Amino acid sequence: MVDVSTIDAGASREDEIDGHNDPHDFLCALEADSSLFLSGQLRERLIALDALDAGFGGFDSGDSAEYVDSRLHERAKALRMRLEAANAELYRSVRSDIVRGGEPRALVQWFEDSASNDELRSPLPGLGFDYRDELVSGVLQLAEPGEPNLELSAEMVPYQPTPVRHILHLIAAGAVAEDDVFVDLGSGLGHVPLLVSMLTGARSVGVEVEAAYVASARKCAESLGLGCVDFIAQDARDADLSRGTVFYLYSPFKGSMLDEVLSALRRESLRRSIKICSLGPCTRKVSNETWLKASGLWDAGRITVFESL
Repeated sequence: MVDVSTIDAGASREDEIDGHNDPHDFLCALEADSSLFLSGQLRERLIALDALDAGFGGFDSGDSAEYVDSRLHERAKALRMRLEAANAELYRSVRSDIVRGGEPRALVQWFEDSASNDELRSPLPGLGFDYRDELVSGVLQLAEPGEPNLELSAEMVPYQPTPVRHILHLIAAGAVAEDDVFVDLGSGLGHVPLLVSMLTGARSVGVEVEAAYVASARKCAESLGLGCVDFIAQDARDADLSRGTVFYLYSPFKGSMLDEVLSALRRESLRRSIKICSLGPCTRKVSNETWLKASGLWDAGRITVFESL
């Protein structure tokens, strides 16, 4: 179990780092800070790692930056390895918590401690990432395939992962519950359905046209013992939508393809009430559907929840 008692989401190591102009003093300050290796200090470690990369560089290639003493560079490299090892241990611990079954308490606690109530209601807009995305990436360990096997049509949008803060907002704003069936249309590597199922207990389905992405998502679900998540390699226009109660669209396609999918969802809404959670440019199109009502003012930069009438 991860010890979350030491998490300090409001810490300001950025200010401390900015105050060190001398590489030696900066490195000594980091080396002397034993709190960096506490399990709950992920955010702090990531800030330190970014600063090490910016200040010293050349870690992957083995080449020292021209202005850095080679011994200093080796110390920075060793510290970087220790920080990354601490992150890896954290990720292993959270994964173990998930594999054991039940609610992933450590992950839930991390998310609760990392955001204010205001942020959960209205997270920062846009597609930037933060340390929660690094945490989820480290925990899921999704293997991204090389070159996609499928050439995208002009109406298909290249895959881009949803920032974790928007997934948390989706769960809260969409009131996703254990008895829902969550369907991600254009699920990519699958981290949205995986996270939704882990945090809510809902059954999730990821529909993704790129078979290599689906294979990676299935492998992740299997490794975590998540039997309530399915991934289907299929064009969203051909997918069986009859089980879904909450659907997610992160602008995976546009034009006539989006029109066809929205028409299929409208037909489903005649059989039962459904919700559509939207993010990105497609939100404008979804907002014009007369059979849907937004829960508030729609915003392409944040999750907007639409309910069928």
